[in-house]
Amino acid sequence: MKTFSGTFLFLLFLSCSTSALPVRELKVGSAVFQTELALNPADREKGLMFRDALPESSAMLFIFPDEAQRVFWMKDTKIPLSIAYISKQGVIKEILDMQPYSLAAVPSLHSVSYALEVNQGAFVRQNVKVGDQIELSVLKGLSEAQ
Repeated sequence: MKTFSGTFLFLLFLSCSTSALPVRELKVGSAVFQTELALNPADREKGLMFRDALPESSAMLFIFPDEAQRVFWMKDTKIPLSIAYISKQGVIKEILDMQPYSLAAVPSLHSVSYALEVNQGAFVRQNVKVGDQIELSVLKGLSEAQ
C-alpha cells in the first residue's frame, strides 16, 4: 500500500505541476480562434492528445524554431481535426483533415514554421482557405520558456 500511495502522490504532483499553455486570440483570414500555443518540443509532441473535445472557436498553434517540412499524426487523439501548415510569413500553404487515432503520417508539402489544428471542418465553416494569412503580431515576445 505504501508504494501505491507514494506513486499516487508523485503522479498527482506531476499533474499539478504542468502549467497551462499560453493562449492568444489568433486571427486566421477573417476568422478568430482562441489559440493555445505549443512552444516547446514537449508541448508540440503532446498537442491535443488525450482530450475529449475542443471548443468550436478554439485551436492549437504549433510554433517551430525553424522552417522545414513537418509531419503530424493522430496517435492518442480522440478529436477529428483539420490542420493548416503555415509559412514563416504566416501564409497558409495547405489544409488537411486528420482522423482520430490514426497513425498515418500527415506531411506538409512545403517547408513551414507553424501548424494550426482546429476541429475538423472548422476552416471550411469559417471560410479559411489556402493563401489566407495568420496575424503573427500576437506571437511577438513568446519563447519556449513560457
